[in-house]
Amino acid sequence: MTEEQTLKTLERIAGALERMAPAPAPVPDLDGAEAFVWHVAPDRLEPVAQVSRVSLDLLLGIDRTKATLLENTRRFARGLPANNALLWGARGMGKSSAVKAVHAAVRAEGPDLKIVELQREDLPSVGRLLNVLRRSDRRFLLFCDDLSFSQDDAHYKSLKAVLDGGIEGRPDNVLFYATSNRRHLMPRDMIENERSSAISPSEATEEKVSLSDRFGLWLGFHPCSQDEFLAMIRGYCDAHGIGIDDDTLRAEAIEWQATRGGRSGRVAWQYFTDLAGRRGVSI
Repeated sequence: MTEEQTLKTLERIAGALERMAPAPAPVPDLDGAEAFVWHVAPDRLEPVAQVSRVSLDLLLGIDRTKATLLENTRRFARGLPANNALLWGARGMGKSSAVKAVHAAVRAEGPDLKIVELQREDLPSVGRLLNVLRRSDRRFLLFCDDLSFSQDDAHYKSLKAVLDGGIEGRPDNVLFYATSNRRHLMPRDMIENERSSAISPSEATEEKVSLSDRFGLWLGFHPCSQDEFLAMIRGYCDAHGIGIDDDTLRAEAIEWQATRGGRSGRVAWQYFTDLAGRRGVSI
């Protein structure tokens, strides 16, 4: 093979490799949106045109939790020390809604705080995401919804880079908020199984259970009472101008919760959505 033929062969190989592994998409203008979603393959931050959320005032029954999360977020947005937060507890009680509502409330006060959503399955890429955010002069809430781990799941090791582990540690301009149905981020039966079969039970689950200890704030969300459930719906009706008498609302809402097998903030919103649709009101 001549030198010219060799050169052409190498050029074809190089071209094929470039097509197989395209260059990552450029980082978007971080000033162009208030919210982003992190994607991989290729790595990119995609701006969110409109965040799906409700007003902080409409999240009822969690007043103390809202106040704590709001104050923590305010301090961070102002450049003051703040803690990573784990919002855990009952399904449908407003954990993720609280994060998004608090973000909006802080932005309304002036600080240009950004929020970046990270999917649980993309946790192994979190180091690359932090490198992108570290280079910005903006401040970011890094948000992971419905965070939990199974017994053989090693993704939790990547999360330590976001919290307080690693040589570089968490960038000063990034704060991490996560929601989970589990306080210790893994099922209780898996914790007990590891303890019962380990030579040193006290150490068997320390690495996984201690992950939740790395969150400075633990904010619990508990099932709501029937009065709180009805107050949530009444608050939605008042906010959107839907007139309904108390007796009718109570009867319909209790029947609705019975068909769902329980009550929560999510069930309250689903009933209100049905009510608004029947009344021809856009929300």
